[in-house]
Amino acid sequence: MKKRKKIVIGSRGSKLALIQANWVKSQLEESNPDIKFSIEKFKTKGDKLTDAPLSRLGGTGLFTKELENALLDNKVDLIVHSAKDVPTEIPEGLVLGAFPKREDPHDVLISKNNQCLKDLPQNAVIGTSSLRRRAQILAFRQDLKVVDLRGNLDTRLKKLDSGDLDAIVVARAGLLRFSLSEKASEIIPYDIMLPAVGQGALCIEIRDIDDEVKEIISILNHHETMCEVKTERVLLAKLQGGCQVPIGAHTEIVFPVNLKLEAVVCSLDGTTIIRDSIEGKIDDFADIGYELAYKLLRMGGDTILEEIRKSLA
Repeated sequence: MKKRKKIVIGSRGSKLALIQANWVKSQLEESNPDIKFSIEKFKTKGDKLTDAPLSRLGGTGLFTKELENALLDNKVDLIVHSAKDVPTEIPEGLVLGAFPKREDPHDVLISKNNQCLKDLPQNAVIGTSSLRRRAQILAFRQDLKVVDLRGNLDTRLKKLDSGDLDAIVVARAGLLRFSLSEKASEIIPYDIMLPAVGQGALCIEIRDIDDEVKEIISILNHHETMCEVKTERVLLAKLQGGCQVPIGAHTEIVFPVNLKLEAVVCSLDGTTIIRDSIEGKIDDFADIGYELAYKLLRMGGDTILEEIRKSLA
C-alpha cells in the first residue's frame, strides 16, 4: 500500500480548538517527518448560533456534525475534538481512534474580587452556558443568580470585566491550554461540582476503515485517559443525556488495576441531587459506567431527567 504524503486535520476555528489541533499536528509531525500535516477549519452549528442558550438549540452534535460530514466526505483525514462535545453516538463508519493524555477535568471559578464560591456576596451573579454547572452551583448556594453566558474564553473574560457579572465558571483545562491558569479564583472541588463527561480530554475521530491513519494516531493514545472517558461516555449513553443535560461525572484510576467512577444527576434548580460512585477493574470500564447509570436511574434520576427533557422540549 502506497503511503500518503499529506494528512488533513479537521478542527473548529475557535482559538482553543486551534490550540488543541495544532498540538496534535506538532506531535504527529514529530513522529512522521515524511508526511505533511495541515489543518482545515470548520464552523459548526454551535459556533454560528451564539445568541441562544445551548440547551435551547436542540439536537446533538452541535460542535461536531459539520466536522464529521467532512470526514465522511474524505475532505479531512482526522478530527480533533474536545471529548465533552462528542455525542455518545457517532456516525456509522467513524470511530474515536485515540485519546491523548487528559488535562485537569476540574471546573474553576473566576471572580472579580478573587473570591471563591462560598465567599461570593449574597445574590452574586454568575455566568455559565452549562446547565450542569448551573444546577450544581444552585445546589451549593440557592441565593446565587446564574445567567446564561455564551462565547469563547476571551469573550467570557471580557464580559466578566465589563458587565454585570460577579463571576464566571469555566473548565480549568481551557485555562491551562491558554496559559491563563492564574485567572482562576478557585479550583472548584469535586464534592461541589463534578465535571462534564470527557471534560479536559481530547479525542481524535477517524474513518473506521482508515488503517493508515489509525496507526499514525496510535502514538497519541493514553490508555488510562481512554478508559476514563469511555467509562463516562457509557454512563452518559445509558442515562440518555446529551451535552446540555445536568449530568456530571469524574473517573479516576485507582492504581494498579481499579477504576472509580462518581456521577451526579441534578434538577435544573439544584434542589434535587442524586449522586453515587462505583469502583471496579479497569478492564470492566463499560460495566462500571452502565452499572452506575442504572443505579442513579433507580435512585430517582429517571424522574429528574424526564422532567428536564419535558422542560427543554
